[in-house]
Amino acid sequence: MNDPLAGEDVAAIYEASNHPEGHDGGFELAPDSTMSTALEVWQTEIRRARSNCAQHTLDQSTEFMGGEVSLRRIYTHMATEYARHCGHADLIRERIDGTSGVEPAKGVGMEHYSPI
Repeated sequence: MNDPLAGEDVAAIYEASNHPEGHDGGFELAPDSTMSTALEVWQTEIRRARSNCAQHTLDQSTEFMGGEVSLRRIYTHMATEYARHCGHADLIRERIDGTSGVEPAKGVGMEHYSPI
């Protein structure tokens, strides 16, 4: 993995496996994985990213994968990826409880509902 704006190569967090269908992204959970460990790793990565990003302007760019990438482009990419994954999770949740759109989930009081 490469952190282009910080100019460093970063080791993968999880070991990549040779998946029979060709996916090799290190996304397989280890048998000893816990929610606590996952949250700790996630928070560590957030702190590291914030520290790196604080040292750059939005339009500062650097070479990456044969082109140029700016912090603004990285933020846009991350927001898009995060939204895509949240959408996937929403589709899964929708299949579980039948709730769709911005209506509150079944059994959740209106005090937890804030319309957009």
